[in-house]
Amino acid sequence: MAALEGHADVYYAGFLHDAQKEYAEARTTLALLSGGSIPAPEELGVEYPAYLNGIAEAVGEMRRMVLDRLRAGQYDGCEEILAAMDDIYAVLVTIDFPDAMTGGLRRTTDQTRGILEKTRGDLTMAMVQRQAIRALE
Repeated sequence: MAALEGHADVYYAGFLHDAQKEYAEARTTLALLSGGSIPAPEELGVEYPAYLNGIAEAVGEMRRMVLDRLRAGQYDGCEEILAAMDDIYAVLVTIDFPDAMTGGLRRTTDQTRGILEKTRGDLTMAMVQRQAIRALE
């Protein structure tokens, strides 16, 4: 951020926020899918609005992982991923600041909820179908 000193027009244009958000999303996704914990914004060196939006968007990546595992017939770990998604949403829903301060977090949180519920339904259906197939065998 020192490189942007004296360049407020670039700093506030949104480029930095978007880059930090993508970085936070990638690191969060990697940490959770490899069994780790979500890194703190200080650890990542990103600002809080970008961090919160990044972890919210990581939920979409985690949905992709659950769907990929289900398509491959790998059910192990899917419920843990869903629980992590649920934990992220539970934190995000408690953040109640104006969108101007959070970079549009409220809308992103609403989208996260939709992704979470869709994933919960898909995982539930896949598990019920697996049980039905086993019962028929």
